[in-house]
Amino acid sequence: MEYSTEYLNLLSEQYPSIKSACSEIIRLQARQKLPKLTEHFMSDIHGEYEAFLHILKNASGVIKDKITSIYGRTLSESDRQLLCTLIYYPQQKLDLIKRQVENIDDWYKITLYRLIEICRLVASKYRRATVRSFLPESFGDTIDELIHSDRDFGSDKEGYYNECINSIIELSQADAFIVDISKLIQTLAIGRLHIIGDIFDRGPRADIILDRLLNYHSVDIQWGNHDVQWMGAAAGSLACIATVLSISTRYSNFDCIEDGYGINMRPLTVFAMETYGGDDCECFALRNPNHVTLSQHDSALWAKMHKAISIIQFKLEGQLIKRHPEFKMDNHLMLDKIDYEKGTINLDGKVYELRDKNFPTVDPADPFRLTQEEQTLMESLRSSFLHSQKLQQHIRFMYSKGSMYLCYNNNLLYHGCIPMNEDGSFTKVEIGGKIYSGKSLLDKAEQLAREGYFGKIGSPQKEYGEDFLWFLWCGNRSPVYGKNKMTTFERFFISDKDTWEEIKDPYYRLVEKPETCDKILEEFGLDPNDFTHIINGHVPVKIKIGESPVKAGGKLLVIDGGMAKAYHEQTGIAGYTLLFNSHGLLLSAHDAFESVSSAISQEKDIHSTLENIDTAPRRLLVADTDMGKELQQRIDALHALVRAYRNGTIRGKVK
Repeated sequence: MEYSTEYLNLLSEQYPSIKSACSEIIRLQARQKLPKLTEHFMSDIHGEYEAFLHILKNASGVIKDKITSIYGRTLSESDRQLLCTLIYYPQQKLDLIKRQVENIDDWYKITLYRLIEICRLVASKYRRATVRSFLPESFGDTIDELIHSDRDFGSDKEGYYNECINSIIELSQADAFIVDISKLIQTLAIGRLHIIGDIFDRGPRADIILDRLLNYHSVDIQWGNHDVQWMGAAAGSLACIATVLSISTRYSNFDCIEDGYGINMRPLTVFAMETYGGDDCECFALRNPNHVTLSQHDSALWAKMHKAISIIQFKLEGQLIKRHPEFKMDNHLMLDKIDYEKGTINLDGKVYELRDKNFPTVDPADPFRLTQEEQTLMESLRSSFLHSQKLQQHIRFMYSKGSMYLCYNNNLLYHGCIPMNEDGSFTKVEIGGKIYSGKSLLDKAEQLAREGYFGKIGSPQKEYGEDFLWFLWCGNRSPVYGKNKMTTFERFFISDKDTWEEIKDPYYRLVEKPETCDKILEEFGLDPNDFTHIINGHVPVKIKIGESPVKAGGKLLVIDGGMAKAYHEQTGIAGYTLLFNSHGLLLSAHDAFESVSSAISQEKDIHSTLENIDTAPRRLLVADTDMGKELQQRIDALHALVRAYRNGTIRGKVK
């Protein structure tokens, strides 16, 4: 590659001599030969913060594997598990251990040596400068010395090494040191975290998950349909706000709304009691997968709130669909198909009796119009969503670290699907008078999703973007949804389960074929003949009925195993995660997480089964990654600078 003199002059400001440029080349070329860092993939977390945080702490078994590789022959299984638990929950576990161990100083000495060895191993893939950047302020220098010192007995530094350990114990700093080095081990165990969508809904505290991700050292997010719904709500979309609250009431879960984001639900409670006080709202009885303890009175109140916000949701969705005929979502319109006198609904020429016939806020002549009370309620709720500082911080983070898809280290990551036709061609979608399909559809969707949040208030671009965020949540041909419709109304009001069917996009059948995956990879600029894969989530893999997360001969990996408790009965497990290390891909299937207290007191880790999915043709190095390609570009430019210094094109600077 040819470099302009102007570019080389700019580069010479940073490397003003042959010596400095060559020094940087040496550093970068050496870095290229380090093993590839481990990537950790998680999907469809759905607010299950305890399970998420535990899996994050144990790195889907990476830390346990490292401990086994060092101490598999010298420590019992129970001793190794104690070490694992100590690393996952250092402060809490120390409190228990100190009440149980007689000679705590001896225990400290043995444990410190072991933790240093584990830290040394997980740090071995990193440059020393990178490890230093992760070191805690308090014991950073000491940890740096200990994990990089000569560990052989009889070495010149043996006395120094031992004195460091003894001093830590004598000065009563062992607890603090163990906490710091345990957190460092957790950090170094994973080089990059990928969240393949759906952080929100169902589980209790998506906000706690995002608080943790905000401070994670390296993370990216591919938006799921539940995420874009919350992104739309934070942007001010009334349809998205109503949907967020409908799902929260359905799962008896206001902890995230009220405790996490400080959004006051009293206006909805008052409205529901005033409007549906005499209605048992039986069709809107709660799902309670989180096993929240509710009295009969509370259950009845939640059902009334659920119905109140759901009717508002159906109205707002109807308004939005009528504003945008290009969304082609008329099959979602329900309130205009009801015979309110007979209590029936006509769908596609067939009449069904409604399970609930009480619609006090619906005007049959204008069924999608909000009453004045409903409008006032929604404006109050919109103000709360817009002024929740933590919610806005989290959604800005979702935008800064998120995207519709990501190509990373030869893998293609997205949450849902690439909409396809029955013949295997990419579905063409008209947006703003232009046609988009495949990669261009996802690119356009991301642009509109960003305009919906960041656009100028009151501008047509922002208003359309807000509506498009709702379309992404549940629209036919939405790449993060991938079904012909969402049958929420039918499930509430119609007993005939045939009306509940949601037909999946042809993608989900066609992608079982390797040639379809190859076509998708090529669409996104990846060579299917390389060590490449598609990684997504969205549709829970029902392992209990024989479904496999590995499809198309290993080209496609679906890592939604149902982390949310609501899915456990369907899937038979409690989630999948994926690891991509220098040797290849490992799929981890997890049993349900019992509790943090049992993990600490009884050392009950999540039982996980690791399966080798695809082995790399050779051990992968940094040079084989996207980072390696960037480093090589830098190396090439520096070589050009050295040549320019030597032939006199660029003059070196003399200090």
